[in-house]
Amino acid sequence: MTEEIKDLAALAQEYDASQIQVLEGLEAVRMRPGMYIGSTSKEGLHHLVWEIVDNSIDEALAGFATHIEVFIEPDNSITVVDDGRGIPVDIQEKTGRPAVETVFTVLHAGGKFGGGGYKVSGGLHGVGSSVVNALSTQLDVKVHKNGQIHFQEYKRGVVVADLAIIGETDRHGTTVHFTPDPEIFTETTEFDFEKLAKRIQELAFLNRGLKISITDKRDGFEQSKEFHYEGGISSYVEFLNGNKEVIFEHPIYTDGEMDGISVEVAMQYTTGYHEMVMSFANNIHTHEGGTHEQGFRTALTRVINDYAKKNKILKENEDNLTGEDVREGLTAVISVKHPNPQFEGQTKTKLGNSEVVKITNRLFSEAFTRFLLENPQIAKKIVEKGILASKARIAAKRAREVTRKKSGLEISNLPGKLADCSSNNAEMNELFIVEGDSAGGSAKSGRNREFQAILPIRGKILNVEKASMDKILANEEIRSLFTAMGTGFGADFDVTKARYQKLVIMTDADVDGAHIRTLLLTLIYRFMRPVLEAGYVYIAQPPIYGVKVGSEIKEYIQPGSNQEEELRLALERHSEGRSKPTVQRYKGLGEMDDHQLWETTMDPENRLMARVSVDDAAEADKIFDMLMGDKVEPRREFIEENAVYSTLDI
Repeated sequence: MTEEIKDLAALAQEYDASQIQVLEGLEAVRMRPGMYIGSTSKEGLHHLVWEIVDNSIDEALAGFATHIEVFIEPDNSITVVDDGRGIPVDIQEKTGRPAVETVFTVLHAGGKFGGGGYKVSGGLHGVGSSVVNALSTQLDVKVHKNGQIHFQEYKRGVVVADLAIIGETDRHGTTVHFTPDPEIFTETTEFDFEKLAKRIQELAFLNRGLKISITDKRDGFEQSKEFHYEGGISSYVEFLNGNKEVIFEHPIYTDGEMDGISVEVAMQYTTGYHEMVMSFANNIHTHEGGTHEQGFRTALTRVINDYAKKNKILKENEDNLTGEDVREGLTAVISVKHPNPQFEGQTKTKLGNSEVVKITNRLFSEAFTRFLLENPQIAKKIVEKGILASKARIAAKRAREVTRKKSGLEISNLPGKLADCSSNNAEMNELFIVEGDSAGGSAKSGRNREFQAILPIRGKILNVEKASMDKILANEEIRSLFTAMGTGFGADFDVTKARYQKLVIMTDADVDGAHIRTLLLTLIYRFMRPVLEAGYVYIAQPPIYGVKVGSEIKEYIQPGSNQEEELRLALERHSEGRSKPTVQRYKGLGEMDDHQLWETTMDPENRLMARVSVDDAAEADKIFDMLMGDKVEPRREFIEENAVYSTLDI
């Protein structure tokens, strides 16, 4: 046997039980943090706060806590204070250690199991407190209970000292303070006040009567917000419709309970065309919907049709209104509280409990039917809005058929103005939307024809925020975009058919260009949102200045808050020698020749592009509605508040 074979044999024999690694306590969390909090990015960092806040919310759901406070401390640590019962401090039978220590050091330990602690609970699987502890350099907990203050501290999940009594108190509740570990959160350990405030406001809406505040104590960033809504999710609907014209003043609110599952629905119709249904299960935003949304939608369509037929607003021989018809202009919030929720879907934000369809359907049907009978004037407005939507839908269908015959919303008949690329690889392909023929000419000449396509649009496209589907389909510019992308639109939309996986809005860096960009983003947000959610939408960032020496451009300056300073420094850099530098101002893309446009804005090696995302659909909806909707007052307030920051180039 050779020496080499002997070594291999020895290695094979060494693989025994001693090589099987067993991770003790919370070591597994530190080894694989993504399994417990999703990621160690900015999202994961903020997830730590929600794990602790969720425990306080559970006390509120159980009827014991009324006030929760969140503090971002000067050193960027977090403190969460509640006035609940306080985590138990007596000895936990199984571990032989105080219950509070068990909660913070043992996975899957908490009042969420066995039904004894909490009937309904938010958060994730009872791992929250221990996971936060494992991923923090330091965590300490104070429990105010039975007239005494109990204290314990941990470092990276390990107990520093036994639970101790450090004083007397006349209050009750729990205070948790933790510092995220920079060894784990390598991207950032800086908390975003606005991100935290948005979720805290949402939690206040979802838990009627709960007062919840956030305070930033960091030097130079000091601010505080407090949220408290006695109206609960009705207040949420009013908030979402703040910039919209509504067809009746107060949201419809229904609630009920069946088999230990409670269902709340608040809804209100606007004069607009867009539906916004938001659903939650145990305070978790179910972005992908689920069985509670399914039950609500079915009941809404059936109850409105039954009422319309019984009251002869719809004749017996007329077709029923579709779900799409009765949801036009609807803003609704659905909130269910379930003792054992099951989440599924790609991001685990889809409620999967099958029994919830029937329960939501029944509870909402009964309450909504009663409301319509008791409020005939509002009922009539709702039905009439649905009938108008139905007529518009039928007109849009006809327009679609005519459109297909005339110019084809089919890939085989692409718009004549589109300068397409030669590649069929959607992953590589890019579609640039440019304003005007001059910019279109430069872009067509300067592009890489293999994977870059150009679609010029003339003037400002239709404001889809104020238009019905038949009018939208009659607009040539919009039709060209739908056709070029190949995804279809409305109910027929299919993002997998996208012919380009980069849709680049390339407009001039002036007021008109910004307006066109907003109109296009509104169109994409309303009718092509899956493209936005897939991360396919970009905004090109062409330079605003070129620094020339003689006839040669030496440097380009991008638009931004410090563009003038960058220009000054660039002029200094190129001022040596005989020829003095001059500045070329690019007021429009048409002022660049094809080479310059390629070099600065279209060349993947050099260009700057901003990817557009929708992190918060509700917030985006409010902004689009404020800027593009019917109500003038919110738009005027926005302009007055922000005009001081704007630079007009006239």
